[in-house]
Amino acid sequence: MKTKFVVLGLLALALANTAFAAEGSAPRGIKRLDHVFLIMMENHSYSQIINNPDAPFVNAYVKSTNTAKNYFAVAHPSLTNYLEIAGGSNFGVQTDNSPDWHDLNCTTNLASGNVATDNPPSPNICPIQGAGTDAATPVIDFTNETQGPPGDINIDGILSFPAVNNTSGKTIADQLVAAGKSWKTYQESLPPSGADGVNFADGFFTDSSDIPSIIPGETQSLIKLYAAKHNPFVYFSSVQEGQDPHSSLHNVVAFDGVRGLYADLATGRMPNFSFIVPNQCTDQHGRGNGGPQCDFDPNDNGTQNGLNPALILIGDNMVERLVTAIKASPAWQRGRNAIIVVWDENDYSQAPNVNQVLLTVDTNYGRHNVHSNRFYTHFSLLKSLEAGFGLPCLNHACDDIADVMTDLFSEGDGDHDQDDHIVVGTTHF
Repeated sequence: MKTKFVVLGLLALALANTAFAAEGSAPRGIKRLDHVFLIMMENHSYSQIINNPDAPFVNAYVKSTNTAKNYFAVAHPSLTNYLEIAGGSNFGVQTDNSPDWHDLNCTTNLASGNVATDNPPSPNICPIQGAGTDAATPVIDFTNETQGPPGDINIDGILSFPAVNNTSGKTIADQLVAAGKSWKTYQESLPPSGADGVNFADGFFTDSSDIPSIIPGETQSLIKLYAAKHNPFVYFSSVQEGQDPHSSLHNVVAFDGVRGLYADLATGRMPNFSFIVPNQCTDQHGRGNGGPQCDFDPNDNGTQNGLNPALILIGDNMVERLVTAIKASPAWQRGRNAIIVVWDENDYSQAPNVNQVLLTVDTNYGRHNVHSNRFYTHFSLLKSLEAGFGLPCLNHACDDIADVMTDLFSEGDGDHDQDDHIVVGTTHF
């Protein structure tokens, strides 16, 4: 009984701490950042990656970087988490539905207060803009993969977020441009035609391609490597319509090509904020028609048993390739920079598994090998980015419970009292 009251007390405290202004003062605690390279990985929990022999690079990497050992995704499915990292809210979206491209007459989920879910099915997502009410994040989710017990734990089995009626329909991209800074999202397997109107692509063909008419006799369906659901910025009206020439679909580019990731890294002409998304094979998500190395995990129960070892390895190889390329770039040598690697969610792993994922921070300055037990979420990540770029906090990044990751971006010059190799803080439980 005592434990029950403690849990209820923590939940009440968490709810009390979720009141915020849609955009508040700039967070403090992290000195200026010039370049941030955020690498998004997919659908595996902390325990599925840490000590996994099929992820040798990542497990070696966490021994030299700063690692969050008590970090949680906010909800399900993927798109919801991408929106929460980019804008501090789900914006009323709890589904992976595609954008309702360039629909200037639809009513946003913020304006209507309706929640886009898989169950019941919802239409494509009206381009996000304006202000209004987002969707509540309950402790346990019954609106997507499961509709009954045990359900999927959204965060840690304790914390939840109520719907908030003053949510601002913008992202860190809007904030960066307003502050005179730059951003791009680098999306592997984006087609040469670009992102406009594309929900899925294999690097050339898209979901609107008539493949059999182009390749007579072709029977294989499109391998959905690029997915708009992993590109949160294209869901916003400001980007779809290019309301600011510095923040439009022109900011969405591929890994390859003259304006792509590897070309930009080679020249050092990198934006302040790089949102880097491997495709659905190399990010460890998996595709059913992508061949054995890309197959979905046979059994995802929150453990390493039942995972596709090839899928884990090719994702690990991608992280190594990206980190190596970033550190070889002239941009890494200029200013104060950070590489962040984070997983979006634990792929609907059912209760009692919590939604804990891995996050690492690698800087070209300051302290390394800090292993933090402080409680963080995707909202903490956004708040930390805003602190480093001197931007206002946005939506749930303004919450008191969303702490800035001061220990993971530590200067190593006396600003913290921990030493290298030490575990910082205490767990949330």
